[in-house]
Amino acid sequence: MADPDTLEAILAPPKARPTLASRVPEGGTKDPAEILSLFLAWVEEVGFDPYPAQEEALLALMQGNHVILSTPTGSGKSLVALGLHFKALCEGRRCYYTSPVKALASEKFFSLCEDLGAENVGMQTGDASINSKAPIICCTAEVLSNLALRLGDRVDAPYVVMDEFHYYADPERGVAWQIPLITLPRTQFLLMSATLGDMRAIEEKLRQQTEREPVTVSSDQRPVPLYYEYRETPLHETVEDLVEKGRAPAYIVCFTQRDAAELAQSLTSASMSSRQEREAIREHVGDFHFDTPYGKTVRRMLDHGVGIHHAGLLPKYRLLVEQLSQRGLLKVICGTDTLGVGVNIPIRTVVFTQLCKFDGTETVILKVRDFKQIAGRAGRKGFDDKGWVVCQAPEHVIENKRRERRAGGGKRSKVHRKAPPRERFIPWDQKTFESLVRRPPETLKSQFRMSNSMVLSLLQQDGDRNDPDRPNFASLRELIGRSHESPARKAELLQTAAAHVRSLYHTGVLGISKDAKTNYRWVVVNEDLQFNFSLHQQLSLFLVETIERLDPTAPDYSLDVLTLAESVLENPMAVLYRQQDVYRDELMAQLKAQGLPWEERIEKLEKVTWPKPRAEFVYESFNRFRRVHPWVGSDNIRPKSIGRDMFETYASFNDYVRRYGLERSEGLLLRYISQLFKTVSQSVPKNAQDEVLLDIKAFLRTTVEHTDASLLEEWEAMLHPELRLERRDQAEKIKQLIRDQELLGDPRAFAARVRAELHYLVRSLAHHDWEEAVASVRQVEGAEPWTEDRFQTALAPFFAEHTELDFSGRARGADLTRIDVVQPRVWRVRQTLVDPEGDNLWSLEGTIDLRRGKSLESPLFQLERIGT
Repeated sequence: MADPDTLEAILAPPKARPTLASRVPEGGTKDPAEILSLFLAWVEEVGFDPYPAQEEALLALMQGNHVILSTPTGSGKSLVALGLHFKALCEGRRCYYTSPVKALASEKFFSLCEDLGAENVGMQTGDASINSKAPIICCTAEVLSNLALRLGDRVDAPYVVMDEFHYYADPERGVAWQIPLITLPRTQFLLMSATLGDMRAIEEKLRQQTEREPVTVSSDQRPVPLYYEYRETPLHETVEDLVEKGRAPAYIVCFTQRDAAELAQSLTSASMSSRQEREAIREHVGDFHFDTPYGKTVRRMLDHGVGIHHAGLLPKYRLLVEQLSQRGLLKVICGTDTLGVGVNIPIRTVVFTQLCKFDGTETVILKVRDFKQIAGRAGRKGFDDKGWVVCQAPEHVIENKRRERRAGGGKRSKVHRKAPPRERFIPWDQKTFESLVRRPPETLKSQFRMSNSMVLSLLQQDGDRNDPDRPNFASLRELIGRSHESPARKAELLQTAAAHVRSLYHTGVLGISKDAKTNYRWVVVNEDLQFNFSLHQQLSLFLVETIERLDPTAPDYSLDVLTLAESVLENPMAVLYRQQDVYRDELMAQLKAQGLPWEERIEKLEKVTWPKPRAEFVYESFNRFRRVHPWVGSDNIRPKSIGRDMFETYASFNDYVRRYGLERSEGLLLRYISQLFKTVSQSVPKNAQDEVLLDIKAFLRTTVEHTDASLLEEWEAMLHPELRLERRDQAEKIKQLIRDQELLGDPRAFAARVRAELHYLVRSLAHHDWEEAVASVRQVEGAEPWTEDRFQTALAPFFAEHTELDFSGRARGADLTRIDVVQPRVWRVRQTLVDPEGDNLWSLEGTIDLRRGKSLESPLFQLERIGT
């Protein structure tokens, strides 16, 4: 990548190019020759020169064939996918793009918005839904898989692009790549990856089940050749040498988020960027809100030309790093191997800090496929004429060579040698590196498995068909029969599916319906469950069953439901370990103050773990559940308190991060809260959701919305380019994107949503967090805005009279929030403020006005006055 000569060159926006959407003929066309001609004309106009493999793949797609595209990273697979999207637009049909991770789905979403127009592109990731009626949908593989399970061949998916298809062999998630292939017989597929390996078996299955011919297009030719180096110099020296030799930007691959963060922070002490380049970074960042505890650290790294990129970061920080990288403003990006799933960061050099990785069970040498996926990111067409892949020798080997040199070539016995790590380490050397470079990727193996969620979706599909001639469990048997498994494995899957059906029936999720005339009996899903009821977690059925054992009149009933929901989620260990450390530190201080001997203190500390509310009840219930439901196998329940802890203390996201020192895991915490909200909303039966649980749901949703709305903001900026440069100042308008008519139709849920927003505002006022208070109210055009100064002035008399604004549990009672309907879609709202003396004469008063198409995106409350 050529270095810009001037600040103006660095900051100049990319030249506008004609959008592909503008080439769709008026009224559309279904002529494949015309579609291909229009697409290639656009490709030529924007300056692309297609490779033979691209032309072959595009021709096969236009002829109606499946295409299996296996070409190196950077060889233009995305251009082929764009051709299929264009075909769908010309024909007035729909095309899905699927990826393994949300980061890649969102990146492709923004890229396609630029080429096809924001109005033509939507995104669905499970956590976010944007423009979901668009003809082109970017989503994670699980979203399309769940849709296919629920609707079968009735899914409107004439075309599907499955990116990073090598995930087909992933033990946990591979089933999501297989389900569309075996449930969408009328769909034309484009399967893409740089590391597919031998695909003959999958190709034959696709041919048999769709009666459409698959065409494999493969090539080993890289547009940008790669050069490989094995280094035995300390990592800092390697990085500085690469920057000095013009081999930046470099992606330093670590295999833990902690290692990536520590390396990025240490590199800020080196001279990575010139003063002019640092000025360009600051200019591009502008008034971006680094408004979480880790934000200041991220900003300091970026100011030095060092980026960081891993799943522990908030999405808005990852997005900013990607944008700065694409502009060539960062010299070094430290991150985990998430780079290997196709996130578009232009990289000249990839540096492996090690060749072994802990896979969650054991430490292993990288698979050839994983190595090639990451290494292939080096050297991008249009930026570089060559790329480099550098592998560091083990750290102890590098250090021992340094000690040998210092010893002046003396006998080895005189050198005190550093030992290799004892844990999570497997030795590698240059031969290991060369073997990974040389060997082909492993053959993809089917990873099909059954779950409660899959069984439920298939039974819902049968119920929706309402076909009396179709036998019970027809969709379930058909799915297993079409799977890419052996006959013996299919028999096992049928037994597992039968066990899941029995479990669903015994817990009341399924029932039996009977036709009085014919006496025909069939299995149905319980009609009392909410429309979006799901069992996405492996142990969601335990949640449903165990809720029945709780006493709904108990004071902590809703909190215990929340605990059960948290128990079925995966453990975010970085958060739980920090909870454990904080509780141990607090206990140590108490024991020390009591004068207990050291040995007794240590003995008590060893028994402390992260909080596990109702642990005895949860474990006892799970043991009963396991005895009745043998399909559980070795899976275990995981009681914890993160969402419950946040709600009971009504901590904001930033408060919680600071309390437990979770700065490096903000993204992990936000993702967990999102999953918990989804689980409580969709897996807790509606009849078990009381007023308090509705408040809990609203609190979780409000926390997520207040923390990071970057995806919605970016899409709005693309839909309205005139807002692009000022979108940070117009965040309140941008947040009005998504409508939620279902919430308006449920008065209890709507009231809970309003209370959550008001409680968030009161909490900000109680903590004198005026900036957060401003962000918690909807500003009204033409009215005096609520600023930090205005909030301070309005509350000055209150704090002169009272020492504090109470925000304990009693200050969040539903009786303190009054919501009166004024007219359709307009409400008058009053929130009583609680003072320590209990006079409670002060209140917040305002309006919620959702007329003229205004949406339910936060904030809703239009504050008018604060006073007695």
